[in-house]
Amino acid sequence: MDYAQTIHYLYNKLPLYSNIGKRAYKADLTNTLALCKHLDDPQNKIETIHIAGTNGKGSVSHMLAAIFQQCGYKTGLYTSPHLKDFRERIKINGAMISQGFVIDFVEKIKNFSEAINPSFFELTFTMALEYFAQQKVDIAVIETGLGGRLDSTNVITPQLSVITNIGFDHVDILGNTLEKIATEKAGIIKQNIPVVIGETVAETKNIFQQKAKEKNAPIFFAEKKYTIVSAKSRNEKLQISFAHNGYEHTKTFSLDLPGIYQAKNLRTVLTAVDILKTKYSLEEKKIEEALSHVKKITGLLGRWEVIHKKPLIVLDVAHNVDGMQQIIHQIKNSVYKKLHIVFGMVKDKEIEKVLEILPKDATYYFTKAQIPRALPEDELAEKATAFHLKGTVFQNVNDALKAALEKALKEDMIIVCGSVFVVGEVNAKSFKN
Repeated sequence: MDYAQTIHYLYNKLPLYSNIGKRAYKADLTNTLALCKHLDDPQNKIETIHIAGTNGKGSVSHMLAAIFQQCGYKTGLYTSPHLKDFRERIKINGAMISQGFVIDFVEKIKNFSEAINPSFFELTFTMALEYFAQQKVDIAVIETGLGGRLDSTNVITPQLSVITNIGFDHVDILGNTLEKIATEKAGIIKQNIPVVIGETVAETKNIFQQKAKEKNAPIFFAEKKYTIVSAKSRNEKLQISFAHNGYEHTKTFSLDLPGIYQAKNLRTVLTAVDILKTKYSLEEKKIEEALSHVKKITGLLGRWEVIHKKPLIVLDVAHNVDGMQQIIHQIKNSVYKKLHIVFGMVKDKEIEKVLEILPKDATYYFTKAQIPRALPEDELAEKATAFHLKGTVFQNVNDALKAALEKALKEDMIIVCGSVFVVGEVNAKSFKN
């Protein structure tokens, strides 16, 4: 198979979550462990950092990878899902995995894979492990796919575990209470391995403390270590000042991810870095340089990503209630004349709860991603009327965005959000100015 045929095989032969949802999720580690054993356990040949959480885990993963890379370490990065190219999921020092490795890996493992029938995620995660092991990375930052306890990535024994936050998402799989979801995420806490908790609420803090105690894992709460003094977004940068609790001075960072919600993610990263400094050489100046160029270093996309000015067009992968609340907070801190929202969701999200909190005074362009899980745009528009949201429907996101751009004034703001897959299908080059 050539590369196109290999990717077609991966998408169509293996159960793919973005296509069929819950049915693609394997609630155990059996297949992943079998694949790893077949490959001589590459997970045991590399040092890793493990990241879980409802929101922010992708941003935290990219920030940590950027820091390690800037500090001279050969750094692997595994994230999901991708926006444009499958190879975005697996990177070393910001460069995507080669097409040749993808082809060779799939061919090499094909017979064994077809005998055990793994999911798309199980197979492609073990591809990442094998790639990182063969390339002898110094460190690999590994983002969970879904949950933690039974997520394929949970076969690693990391140097540090990080849980960003807990919110309602994937409730059909992880549970319908914060306690249940936290229990699943806490499953990445390992024996004697330190863990950083980015944010807690009353329902989750005790769960993390109990799990850490059970595993004899030192636990660090980012909220206790750093206080966010200020966070201001301007000129596609975020200026964030922190007070290190217990010290009088404050420190300011310039982050090239302008979403105000990144302040909490950076607080989590700084807490993680403080712990990692005991083993790795992470210089303050290089940390600051890395944080000011995360997008350039690692290629992070879709986090309050500005692709056009006058009118302002922003892409953001927020797709659940907590994520949309962060977007709404950002909107309230933005300057514009009129708001246009290009919006699409997948069927298995808490659609009504998201629609309920969206701005009533925006003009909506309801659309869908071109995947089986996508909620049809006319159904989404019909649901939206119950919440007094008004707009028109479009069969694809680029037509919707084009219509918004034609209608918007230079002083307006257009936001594309609601689904990672909707954002991923935006042809950004055709809208950039």
